[in-house]
Amino acid sequence: MTESAVILVQDLSKHYGSVRAVDGISFTVARGATCALLGGNGAGKTTTIAMLLGLLLPTSGQIDILGEEVPRHRQRVLPRMNFSSPYVDLPQRLTVAENLTVYARLYGVRRVAERLAVLGRDLDIAAFFQRPYGSLSAGQKTRVALAKALLNEPEILLLDEPTASLDPDTADRMRSILTDYQRQSGATLLLASHNMSEVERLCDQVIMLRAGQIVATGTPRELIHRYGRKDMEEVFLDIARGIQSGEVLE
Repeated sequence: MTESAVILVQDLSKHYGSVRAVDGISFTVARGATCALLGGNGAGKTTTIAMLLGLLLPTSGQIDILGEEVPRHRQRVLPRMNFSSPYVDLPQRLTVAENLTVYARLYGVRRVAERLAVLGRDLDIAAFFQRPYGSLSAGQKTRVALAKALLNEPEILLLDEPTASLDPDTADRMRSILTDYQRQSGATLLLASHNMSEVERLCDQVIMLRAGQIVATGTPRELIHRYGRKDMEEVFLDIARGIQSGEVLE
């Protein structure tokens, strides 16, 4: 692993019979970077993140996170990581505060009440701490999921659609919170998103996937220039449709 890289992936594959969900990808993410893992549905983003977390065993290849091999030594790095997805529910009958308290204890967080107070204020969720999680709106659940992911102040934060279901104002606030957290902590962020303006705002590295393979990498500005487009939304569409860089459509 290079000195500054906290995520190193080499020739990583995951096959389900004849289906190659991830097909021999390699990339690195430097400490303190914000990297976007992009692609259409079925491109391999979620499968890649699941393997980084040690939830799925690779068919082949190598993953090193914070200098440790995953999944073999995942227990050494999981306390220094976390994951957020609006598509993974918490126990419905527990209140928001109860859910966050359970996870805080699982993560070994000290001064749990103090940490919850900070997150309640920063993510504007304190008002529904005593409500059952199952009674929340989709946008409220997204904010609670992000709070859960920040409980242990992770060095590496994996985010699946971090602002899904949020209105534009709240989504903008969440991006600011992530940016502030990264600046203060030096954390590394890896996010999967379909919001290209979010990618342009947050990310200094982009990895584009199609059919389980990496088809383009670079900064948002580099990719926009390479594809001759005005923004990442148009770049995303070109790559998803299989258009090669430098081929400009009328």
